[in-house]
Amino acid sequence: MPDAPVVLVTCATGNVGPHAVAELRKRGATVRALVLPGDPHEGRLPEGTEIHYGDLADPDSLDAPLDGVDGVFWMWPFFTLDVATAPAVLRKFEASARRIAVVSSVGVHIGLEPVDNNCHAYLEQLVERTGLDWTFLRTTGFHANALGFAGQIRASGVVRFPYGAATRTSVHEGDLAAVGAEALTGQGHAGRKYLVTGAEEMSQEEQVRVIGEVLGRRLGWEDVEHDAARRALVAAGWPPAYADGALGYFAMLAKEPEVGSRTVEELTGRPARTFRAWAEEHIDDFR
Repeated sequence: MPDAPVVLVTCATGNVGPHAVAELRKRGATVRALVLPGDPHEGRLPEGTEIHYGDLADPDSLDAPLDGVDGVFWMWPFFTLDVATAPAVLRKFEASARRIAVVSSVGVHIGLEPVDNNCHAYLEQLVERTGLDWTFLRTTGFHANALGFAGQIRASGVVRFPYGAATRTSVHEGDLAAVGAEALTGQGHAGRKYLVTGAEEMSQEEQVRVIGEVLGRRLGWEDVEHDAARRALVAAGWPPAYADGALGYFAMLAKEPEVGSRTVEELTGRPARTFRAWAEEHIDDFR
């Protein structure tokens, strides 16, 4: 790997991508952000980011962005893994890059895959068959998942959602990005399967309470019954298997907290950021 590696960040304008760009640049990498043509969220990227247009659903569109790339920070943005497209994308990566950091799922770590969301187990299997120096980032939920509550908080101050008692070890998106950047620019991470989590256990209902404290408002929570929640998710466009996997996992976490790790602290040298810190950063989204 050269002293100044060239790294392509996929899904670059999402919740994790801008952090990945920033963290890689801190470590001296030349960063290319893969952006969909016409993406309205380009403004989320740090100023001066090298933008390349392409679509993971169209593997041939990746040829120019990948030319001369040493590493890839790979997130898969779709509900499912197409049995043709995903391998084709990976072949494009392998033809250019040497390292890849793959955002995977805690579901693989605890053995729920491939039933769990996004079929990350299949994605990992594909990557393991390549000649790439891979690192898997098996993450729990993102703090940013709480943005899904923002509309209800703004409108009524009451969040209606299933399994308020589901207790997660959600991670700040910037912390996940920092671990991925270390995997792509540091040494000793090839072939590692990292469980990447936050440092605290917090239920969904507790997250809403913290948001309320930061807002200076008293917020409420009302549990939505499992079957009603499933119908709503499917109506909103979730594949039935994806909805079943998510709700089944939440039901499990309502009885036993999600697993945790110290990976963020061990790889970055600082503690994982708290949900309260995240809420303070994003509080305008809830006003």
